[in-house]
Amino acid sequence: MEVTGFFTAIIIGLIVGALGRLVVPGKQSIPIWLTLLIGVVAAILGTLVAGAFGVDDTAGIDWIELLIQVIFAAIGVSLAAGAYGRRRH
Repeated sequence: MEVTGFFTAIIIGLIVGALGRLVVPGKQSIPIWLTLLIGVVAAILGTLVAGAFGVDDTAGIDWIELLIQVIFAAIGVSLAAGAYGRRRH
């Protein structure tokens, strides 16, 4: 992964976190900063996985890479909401 790809993943991660939260049904009782952090991690992981499968550099918008990132974000938000919800009660 190039340095520009890393920084792009972080910026995209902020959006991916919000998309991941929207994909997960129900109300998530996690703070917005945690959603954004999950999005950044999901974007980086998604970029690495897309690179491993060879779909990280396509002409135009990398829809497959974005889908992988959103899936990672949705999983992360679900796990965090479950853990954060249990911890607060």
